[in-house]
Amino acid sequence: MTTGAGGSMTAMSRPPLRVDAQGERLRLLHVHAHPDDEASKGAATTAKYVAEGVDVLVVTCTGGERGSILNPAMDRPDILANIADIRRQEMDRAREILGIGQVWLGFVDSGLPEGDDQQLPEVCFARTDIAEAVAPLVEVIRSFRPHVMTTYDESGGYPHPDHIMSHKVSVAAFAAAGDPDAYPERGVAWQPLKLYYSFTSNRERTMALHRAMLARGLESPYAERLRNWPEDPEHAAHITTRIACAEYFNVRDRALLAHATQVDPDGPWFAVPLDVHKSTWPTEEWELARSLVDTSIPEDDLFAGIAEPAASRVSA
Repeated sequence: MTTGAGGSMTAMSRPPLRVDAQGERLRLLHVHAHPDDEASKGAATTAKYVAEGVDVLVVTCTGGERGSILNPAMDRPDILANIADIRRQEMDRAREILGIGQVWLGFVDSGLPEGDDQQLPEVCFARTDIAEAVAPLVEVIRSFRPHVMTTYDESGGYPHPDHIMSHKVSVAAFAAAGDPDAYPERGVAWQPLKLYYSFTSNRERTMALHRAMLARGLESPYAERLRNWPEDPEHAAHITTRIACAEYFNVRDRALLAHATQVDPDGPWFAVPLDVHKSTWPTEEWELARSLVDTSIPEDDLFAGIAEPAASRVSA
């Protein structure tokens, strides 16, 4: 591999419950902008598929070097001085918790522009030439050979330049990886069969959790956020796929907490008890952006149209 140093392509594979038409283990590739995104966006879906014997690989486009420290307990000069190394260590812990493989593309975090200065750093992921940024991801795809890819929609999920860039790069790489004339030096062509966008953060779920807390006589951490979050039925209509994964919410939360610089254990997310999360909104949501196989909408499986029951022997 010519991707950034570190990470591991090896997932903690279990005997597969399902395989593809050739009898091979199912493979799922998530493309994320920063370390911690794999834990905050679709992590329970990931844990569910890992438990079912799917090989899951996370591509982390940047090192998160310019990310803010969001946990007050970790907001110390020694942490800030070593933030790049610490975020890699956090990613290693989250990777082990989720049972996934993970690789770094090696691009530099763009940071989130604030205030009047909206200029991005000269060297950063969001300012990288698209063709240059796509090449290492095409190599990962051709090496790992995923059946399914996921990333963010056009908005990035929220308007961080690295999330928007991750979308652009993922869509381009999904198309290029299967074209033998594109990036021929990056390996033998492989075409993923489905591309999804994560919809983990949506107003409907947040409102449901807010109401569930109030119904239990508990203070909701989402009241102010919802007041400033207008309804967007057009956005919600993009959801095509709901994965039932409540039994893996505890794994998701452990992976989140592994990113100690980014996740405040006393923050709003953890103010909602786990049983409220499970009973109120037991799914994670996705948008099927492209499919090269037949499937029916709505779906309850990212591998719909691909997976078959596992035979007694698996060829990969």
